[in-house]
Amino acid sequence: MAAKIIWNAENVDLPLLDVTLMEEWLKNVAESHKKILGELCYIFCDDETIIKVNREFLNHDYYTDIITFDYSRRKLVSGDMYISLDTVASNATDLAVDYQAELNRVIVHGLLHLCGINDKGEGEREIMEAHENAALSMLENLRAKI
Repeated sequence: MAAKIIWNAENVDLPLLDVTLMEEWLKNVAESHKKILGELCYIFCDDETIIKVNREFLNHDYYTDIITFDYSRRKLVSGDMYISLDTVASNATDLAVDYQAELNRVIVHGLLHLCGINDKGEGEREIMEAHENAALSMLENLRAKI
C-alpha cells in the first residue's frame, strides 16, 4: 500500500498547509520510527465536533486537541485523526507559541501515536515531547532545503 494522506475539514476551513512538504515530512517521521506510511486521514474540526467524537467513540466528556484512531498493522501505519482547530488555537495562546507551530506539533503527535508512542503513563509525556521535538526539527530541516 502506497502512502496516502487525506486532508479533510468538518465545520471549519481547511488550514493552510504546504501539503507536499507535510506529506514528505510525515513519511520521513514514520521512516525514522522504522514504519511505513499507509493511509492517514486528517480531519480538522471545531470543538463541538471533537467533543461529539470523544463522547461517542471514547466515552470521554472533554475537549481535546486530537483524537487518533489507529488502524495500523505491523510496520504499516494508518489511521484517522480528528484535530480541533479551536483547541489548537487556545493551546497556542495558553502556551504563547505560534499557531502554525502548535498545529504542526498536533499533526505529528497523531502520527507518533500510530508509531507506538504513548503519552498517558508515567514519564511517557516527556518521551512523546522528545519525539515531537525531533519530528519538528525534521520539518525545519526539510523547509531549509526548499
